Amino acid sequence: MKTRARMPRTPDDNIQGWRSLPSGIWALGFVSLFMDISSEMIHALLPDYLTVGLGTTALAVGVIEDIAEATATITKVFSGAWSGRIGRRKEIAALSYGLAAMTKPVFPLAPSVGGLIAARFVNREGKGILLQMLALHVSLDKTCRSSFR
Repeated sequence: MKTRARMPRTPDDNIQGWRSLPSGIWALGFVSLFMDISSEMIHALLPDYLTVGLGTTALAVGVIEDIAEATATITKVFSGAWSGRIGRRKEIAALSYGLAAMTKPVFPLAPSVGGLIAARFVNREGKGILLQMLALHVSLDKTCRSSFR
């Protein structure tokens, strides 16, 4: 099978590729960036809050973090199928942003480890759905596929 020879890309081609991205991709990307920044600001202090403020052990902190990451991974798997089945990606993306944003104030106000685990669980659910919707949106957009060849 013969393959076509491609012309070398120039820096101007890369700039045009970025500029041709739809505004929805840019909006989702920036919102995701700011949500990640706010999450990292909170989660960097979370182990100290758990051990010093709530008196848990380092083992408990590790278990909570592992449960949170497993939740996000499992959610990514099922949210893609779920959005494909119901076909309402905008509403699902808004739900995921809402879930993640709703839990931000809960972290410093949680009176117990259980409340903090629940907030972390819901936060990672929202993050898992959000990442899947962003990847799905980019993969389905024809402009994105043609921009980065």
